[in-house]
Amino acid sequence: LKEPHDVKDKAGAIELRIQPNTVQNLVVFDHVYFKYRRQPYSRSLRDCTFVVPENTTTAIVGVTGSGKTTVSRLLFRFFDVDDGAVRVGGYDVRDVTQKSLRAQIGCVPQDVVLFNDTIIHNIRYGRLDATDEECWEVARKAKLDQLIEQQLDGMNTVVGERGLKLSGGEKQRLAIARCMLKDTPILLLDEATSALDSATEQAVQTALANLRENRTTIVIAHRLSTIRHANQIVVLEFGKLVEKGTHEDLIKIPNGKYRDLWEKQQRGIDVDLHSTSSDDNSSSSS
Repeated sequence: LKEPHDVKDKAGAIELRIQPNTVQNLVVFDHVYFKYRRQPYSRSLRDCTFVVPENTTTAIVGVTGSGKTTVSRLLFRFFDVDDGAVRVGGYDVRDVTQKSLRAQIGCVPQDVVLFNDTIIHNIRYGRLDATDEECWEVARKAKLDQLIEQQLDGMNTVVGERGLKLSGGEKQRLAIARCMLKDTPILLLDEATSALDSATEQAVQTALANLRENRTTIVIAHRLSTIRHANQIVVLEFGKLVEKGTHEDLIKIPNGKYRDLWEKQQRGIDVDLHSTSSDDNSSSSS
C-alpha cells in the first residue's frame, strides 16, 4: 500500500479477450527483470523466463523472499517490469487495459476476504449478476453443499465479520466457489498455509481440482505435497529461476534446491515457503 502506483493504461490499449485454443502459451514471462522502488539496488526478479501452456498447471516454489508474490503482482500488472515482458493471451500486458486483463484472471488468495453477509452474497461477489441457481451450482462443485444444508438459514446464513463463523477450510471453499462463478480462463492460486485435518484437506483439494478443470493455472505453492502432479514446477531463489521441471525431474537433481525443500518438508522440518507482504529480498514485498 505504501508503494506509489503509476501503472496506467496507454493510449490505444486494447480489450483483452482470450479465446480457447488460440494461443499455445497462455502466460509468458520473457526475461523479466523487476525491482521495487524502495529497494533500487536489490532486484526481486532477475532474468525470469518461463511459459505456462494453455490448460496446464504451473507451480511457483521458493522460500520467503524468492520472488513468488512478485510473479503474481506482475501477472495482474500491479507494477510494470523494468525489462523483458509479461504476456497474457499473446499480448504484452502493457498493451491491454488493466480492467480487461484482470477480468481474465481468477484468484483464490491465501487470506480469503469475506464480508459480514450471507453465504450466497459472498459467493455472488465473483459475478454480481449470477442467479441463485448458478451460485448453488458452484457451491456444490466447491464442496460447500453439506455445510449449507446443515445451516438453519442455508445459503442465507451470515458468515460473520471476515467469515469468523466459518472454519479455515470452509473459507477456502467459499473462495473457490466465488472464483468458479467468475469463470476465467486463467487461475492464480495462492495456497493457504494453515494446516487442515485430512477430511477438510481432501474436500479442499477436490474443490480445487474442479476449479482447475479446463483452466490455465498458476499455483504459489507452500506445501510441496499438493503440487506433485503439476505439469511444471518453477523454482525461484533470490529472484532468479534456478530450476524448472516436473516433480519427478526435480527430485532427481543432486543437491537440487527443490529436492532439498522436498526432503526437509517430508522430514517435518519447518521451511518458510510462505508468500507474505514482505516476500522479497528485504522488507517490502515480493
